[in-house]
Amino acid sequence: MGKDYYKVLGIPKGASDDEIKKAYRKQALRYHPDKNKSPEAEDKFKEIAEAYDVLSDAKKKDIYDRFGEEGLKGTAGGAAAGHSGPSYSYSFHGDPHAMFAEFFGGRNPFDHFFPQNGDDDMDISDPFGAFGRGRLGGMGGFQKSFRATPGAHHRAETKKKDPPVVHELKLSLEEVFSGCTKKMKISRKRLSPDGRTVHSEDKILMVDIKRGWKEGTKITFPREGDETPTNIPADVVFVVKDKPHPVFIRDGSDIIYPAKISLRDALCGCTVNAPTLDGRTITVSSRDVVRPGMKKRISGEGLPLSRCPEKRGDMILDFTVMFPDKLGQSTQETLKKILPK
Repeated sequence: MGKDYYKVLGIPKGASDDEIKKAYRKQALRYHPDKNKSPEAEDKFKEIAEAYDVLSDAKKKDIYDRFGEEGLKGTAGGAAAGHSGPSYSYSFHGDPHAMFAEFFGGRNPFDHFFPQNGDDDMDISDPFGAFGRGRLGGMGGFQKSFRATPGAHHRAETKKKDPPVVHELKLSLEEVFSGCTKKMKISRKRLSPDGRTVHSEDKILMVDIKRGWKEGTKITFPREGDETPTNIPADVVFVVKDKPHPVFIRDGSDIIYPAKISLRDALCGCTVNAPTLDGRTITVSSRDVVRPGMKKRISGEGLPLSRCPEKRGDMILDFTVMFPDKLGQSTQETLKKILPK
């Protein structure tokens, strides 16, 4: 059986985001090693941080709710049974003290006092609740003032999250058309088990490309950047960018096909065989005179719409009329006779 993160935080499955935050706040304050001197406090504190890291993230929480810790950490044969997508491999690399500091906005909630008489069951979401129960007899009744150790306060103030690390993710129009999974290899620094030294490692991040994604779409992997004793790892962000295409030009969900035709075809009618992104060929005929810069729209032959992939944009034929470099004298005379002024 895997870990029960809900039990770790003392909440039922299905708890709201607000309930998860309140539970982490209470349990983290209760088992913080600067307050709780029991031998198991440090391990419990880290376990609470891991539970919050999973349950506060929608994607991790969804996988955990469906497949448990084994599915989340990829220990059940690489993927949970029935999970049709790529295997998910999660492991908690965070610093529980850094998470604690970030949660409280860098301030130390122990700067002024701890619960009195070892009452670990008090509702720490309301730290002043003890006064209302007549335990200290008002503000003048303080018997003792506790402060966190200098080391803990130093940790809370010096650990800051690094700015995002941004990478371009170049996609072909065919990949945007069909959707795909991209494996992105990153190199980063990670803390060693001693918590002081760092080592370099490579990691493969799996990016699920949805059909129709637009250029500029951002995919964020929280805290996958460099990790050191003095920082909170940066988020790694991939930004979608279109690769130049040998045939088409993208315009949102539409694709533009430059259709080059001769002057004769422009005047007398023409047939254009236009390729498509899925390997077909569309035949488009025109009996009208085609002027330079004229466009013709083919409905539903473009890219999927990002918000509604079952629908598609259009293909636009952008006509370019190829004029001859020169004409013979007899041809010029004939054209003067038949062409209107």
